[in-house]
Amino acid sequence: MKEKVQVFGRFLSGMVMPNIGAFIAWGLITALFIPTGWCPNETINALVSPMSAVLLPLLIAYTGGTAVYGQRGGVIGAIAAMGVIVGSDIPMFIGAMIVGPVCAWIIKKFDHLLEGKIPAGFEMLVNNFSLGIIGAVLTVIALKGVAPVVEVMNQAMKSGVGFFVDRKLLPLASVFIEPAKVLFLNNAINHGIFSPMGIQQVEEVGKSVFFLLEANPGPGLGILLAYCIAGKGSAKSSAPGAVIIHFLGGIHEIYFPYILMNPLLILAVMAGGAGGVFMFQLLGAGLTSAASPGSILAILAMTPRGEYFPVLAGVAVAAALSFAIALPLLKFAGKDEDLEDSRKKMSAMKKASKGVKETSACNTSGTDASRAATSGAAASGPIRKIVFACDAGMGSSAMGATVLKKKLTAAGFGDIEVKHSPVSSIPQDAQIVVTHQELGERAAHSNPGAKLVLITNFLAAPEYDQLVEELKKR
Repeated sequence: MKEKVQVFGRFLSGMVMPNIGAFIAWGLITALFIPTGWCPNETINALVSPMSAVLLPLLIAYTGGTAVYGQRGGVIGAIAAMGVIVGSDIPMFIGAMIVGPVCAWIIKKFDHLLEGKIPAGFEMLVNNFSLGIIGAVLTVIALKGVAPVVEVMNQAMKSGVGFFVDRKLLPLASVFIEPAKVLFLNNAINHGIFSPMGIQQVEEVGKSVFFLLEANPGPGLGILLAYCIAGKGSAKSSAPGAVIIHFLGGIHEIYFPYILMNPLLILAVMAGGAGGVFMFQLLGAGLTSAASPGSILAILAMTPRGEYFPVLAGVAVAAALSFAIALPLLKFAGKDEDLEDSRKKMSAMKKASKGVKETSACNTSGTDASRAATSGAAASGPIRKIVFACDAGMGSSAMGATVLKKKLTAAGFGDIEVKHSPVSSIPQDAQIVVTHQELGERAAHSNPGAKLVLITNFLAAPEYDQLVEELKKR
């Protein structure tokens, strides 16, 4: 179930994540040139509404369609998205997320029906006209049928969110957000749910607190600071570096393993998140666009002019509350064990429960017995390509790939290609896949032929050195 939720969430965020640059461009134009911005300009301000109403939904629909059926799916997704855009007065991000993939799936099925039945020489004619005709029909359906339904859904969501906002209950959202983040649903929550809602709110009031609900680095900062003081072994030694990567680099995944090794700490991030949201609401904080990655630098870049204190106050309160609760839990809860000991214990218990015997140091997947056997065989030849995979393929995987590449180069394996990738689309020519243990099942499904190396600590994973040693033995 967790894997299915991760896959669905990844699909939603996958339509937004590749277009984050466009969202940031729109956010900067909004922050700078709206009447209350840094450099008010009526001419440039005219870009704000068309970009949010037309450009961004089209990009989302095209990306969603491309994910389903390549460029042809992206084109028909963008065509149909014009129906929901014209059929509503609100930014149709949700509508674009629906019609883009659905219309791509329809044209994909149509093409499969005609496969092998088109006379030679007529392929281009049939392909172009089928796309045009079906696209036109789907656009009208989107205009008359989908747009009104999505508008009703949007109003229902707006009323539901308004209920919590008006009664100052929005901090309760952290009870669900923080545990979901630790299960690697952070991108799905931020870009699949809160970003569309936030952009609509920006259109109305010029800023939105929704951009701060998941992106707030305060709760994770409190956890890592507590480990700096009360941690043990590799957990304590790696925490200072993780603080920098998390707070300044914006890679929140770096602190997830620290919570997974001591699940009681989820209470600390929930309390910290709720406290931060309370301060955001109390002081009227908000951002002009999504802050991605969730770095304090990116957050400040998206903060409206003269409103830095409310944002920084919310981050500080979240960090302080998280730290204050995590510190005694680490000291007195009796679960403050070394990060490597925790990883080994979890791996051993998982394998023992499934009857899988320990094999090599790198074969730590433990997904199932057959998987363990094929993992070793898959990487038996010369290793030419290693892929580091994470949920979005942009944050923790890029960092992990850099760390691993340095170790390989230092050991004389600089000719081995090390790439980073989303866990849902790992290249099939990858011989070894490195990923977090929470994403192991998805990685196994994405590339069944690759050897899996599962880690718990992105910065100081002992599996990096174990992998190097195994390559030396080859």
